[in-house]
Amino acid sequence: MVAVGNLTETTFDHDVIIVGGGPAGCSAGVFTARAGLDTVIYDRGRSSLKRCAYLENYLGFPAGIDVETLYNRIQDHAETAGCSIVSELVESLDRTDAGEGFVVETQDGETATTQRVIAATRYDGEYMRGLDDDAAMFETHEYGGEAHETFDSTYADADGTTPVPALYVASPSEAADLQAIIAAGRGARVARRVIADARIDDGWWESVADGVDWVRRKAELDDEWTERATWVEYFDDRYASDAPVDPDSGRFQRVREAVLDERRSSYLTSDEIADRVETGQEVLAGYLSPEAVVSGLDQTAVLDAIDDETIRDYVTATDGLAEVGE
Repeated sequence: MVAVGNLTETTFDHDVIIVGGGPAGCSAGVFTARAGLDTVIYDRGRSSLKRCAYLENYLGFPAGIDVETLYNRIQDHAETAGCSIVSELVESLDRTDAGEGFVVETQDGETATTQRVIAATRYDGEYMRGLDDDAAMFETHEYGGEAHETFDSTYADADGTTPVPALYVASPSEAADLQAIIAAGRGARVARRVIADARIDDGWWESVADGVDWVRRKAELDDEWTERATWVEYFDDRYASDAPVDPDSGRFQRVREAVLDERRSSYLTSDEIADRVETGQEVLAGYLSPEAVVSGLDQTAVLDAIDDETIRDYVTATDGLAEVGE
């Protein structure tokens, strides 16, 4: 994220801490990290996803995917986006002494401060107890003749916001804890709210803070849109009349520069697109075993894709090994 002002003197270890490293938590982390927010994911390794025997309805995998592979991939994605993943259980979550942000403490007694927290754990919210009235955060169910308290799935609004400032809930919810793909979508939705709020705290306003994380083809730009002056005119026409600040103010101009830098950088050339496609496919292939690649493709096609000299060197080396074995 491009900073447009320093509206608070409070210093935190991180911008965002996410509790839970399953689909909801990692999805949220990909978005917040890509937006430039220092993001840490605490994962106790007990995601409800791991209780699934095999996943057959996660979009993009026509024959399904084993849970371990998907779990590892979503965490790899979060780390590639810029998240740090800490394999520890969060024991408690408290307000800082200044009343802004939170102190996160793990089961091992380690602590970290953060400006915002996204709760993305399904089974309980015990670590959040005390942040609000327990009757508001928890609900009681009768099971086996005994009363059990669980985190109230309706505590957060649809965008993840809660009555506790800077606390967001990506899971549990009424639907997100039932299907992995819904949980991932909810994580992304909540992350967008977090990003918008962080930008608003940094001087932006609502109509410009809610950005979209996607890249576009540079070839789609008309000649005039390659010029920054055209973007400046567009921004002023769209936002100047409704902005909560004077268009001539330093704040307005800083926000405009930050928004234009972000949007203009999202356009890729044909070569950049081709490079990313190649890299993306290579990374996907790297997750598969060689046996699975050969089994899933025509063997002739595999051999055709390998450099002849590489095949020749391999055959020579393996023939030599065979002779040694004899």
